[in-house]
Amino acid sequence: MSAVKKEVVIVTGVDLALQAVEILRDFQLVYAGAKPTEDDMVSLVQQHQPVAIIVRYGGVSARVMDAAPGLRVISKHGTGIDSIDTEAAKVRGIVVKAAAGANAPAVAEHTWALIMACAKSVVGLDQRMREGHWDKSTHKSLELRGRTLGLVGIGAIARRVAAVAAALEMPVLAYDPYAKEAPQGVRLVDLDTLFAQSDVVSLHCPLTADNKHMINAQSLARMKDGAILVNTARGGLVDEAALIAALASGKLRAAGLDSFEKEPFTAPHPLQDVSNAILSPHIGGVTADAYVAMGTGAASNVLAVLNEQTVTG
Repeated sequence: MSAVKKEVVIVTGVDLALQAVEILRDFQLVYAGAKPTEDDMVSLVQQHQPVAIIVRYGGVSARVMDAAPGLRVISKHGTGIDSIDTEAAKVRGIVVKAAAGANAPAVAEHTWALIMACAKSVVGLDQRMREGHWDKSTHKSLELRGRTLGLVGIGAIARRVAAVAAALEMPVLAYDPYAKEAPQGVRLVDLDTLFAQSDVVSLHCPLTADNKHMINAQSLARMKDGAILVNTARGGLVDEAALIAALASGKLRAAGLDSFEKEPFTAPHPLQDVSNAILSPHIGGVTADAYVAMGTGAASNVLAVLNEQTVTG
């Protein structure tokens, strides 16, 4: 008597946390690799006909969905679902889920790492010391106490960032068209006010068709001279050419970037030559703890959707 064939869950990555694998123990897991192309995914789903896809890297297009008629849920290993064609999924009756808040602590910490590195010139001073310089008598860093932090978006990550700002005695502004109320100590304002009054602007919103390049030459011109920009959200929010110009002219003191318009970031890239831009490879949410939280969150979402459909179906 042959064993019952397990339903397939495809993971767009090379691995999944053991705790997540345990949650999906009744399914066959198929790993697509770290950089699956659309053609790779189409071929893989045609071969395995998954009921679910867990998205770690890359995206899921309508073409991929059409290659798997039995696909019932696409679960993001993280929070941002802009790499998934959500409209196509909706039309096809495929549920899209995100592991909301799973990496919020990690990304909030990385946001502050970038803010501090920009304000305190950490990278530049480190390089100068390695070259034999001692700049104590000539260098002045930026003290953040009393400076205003502007948060674009006030979700789980931004709320943690705001809590740290309060401890540093920084006034906090926030812009979020979907927020009905703000955390204690945070003042909701319009975007123009936030740009005009903030010494540090930090992005914490999803990328949509409406806010692509919200940081552009015009919005940068409205910011304070010497402001700091930090992006741990999505690269498409920032017009990189306009940002480079603002950094080169001194309009901005510095920028801390963890996401980019095109990823993976490929060399040579104009930002590599900008000394007051601090760069990291979209790694804000990548910690050992967040890896487990995102994996178990994504796996649990798969199970919840499939179980619900089984019961209601």
